[in-house]
Amino acid sequence: MDRWMKLHTVESIFEMDTLQAALDKEGIDYVVKEHKDTAYDGLFVLQKGYATFYAKEEDEPAARAIIKGINTLSHVVLQED
Repeated sequence: MDRWMKLHTVESIFEMDTLQAALDKEGIDYVVKEHKDTAYDGLFVLQKGYATFYAKEEDEPAARAIIKGINTLSHVVLQED
């Protein structure tokens, strides 16, 4: 039986998409638990984050390395004219 480990909580759908693409590219199995709920109009997103990622125990080190790499990337901010 596989053991799933909590990896990371993302704060937005954009961060979720980026992480999903990176994990997919590396062939790492994962599960995403989104915290948005239409009945509560996103109330729990403020408390729990947008979503939480889980990976199999044997994939955890590789998945954490990917997350660390993504989190150290520079962010580009465009200045308004």
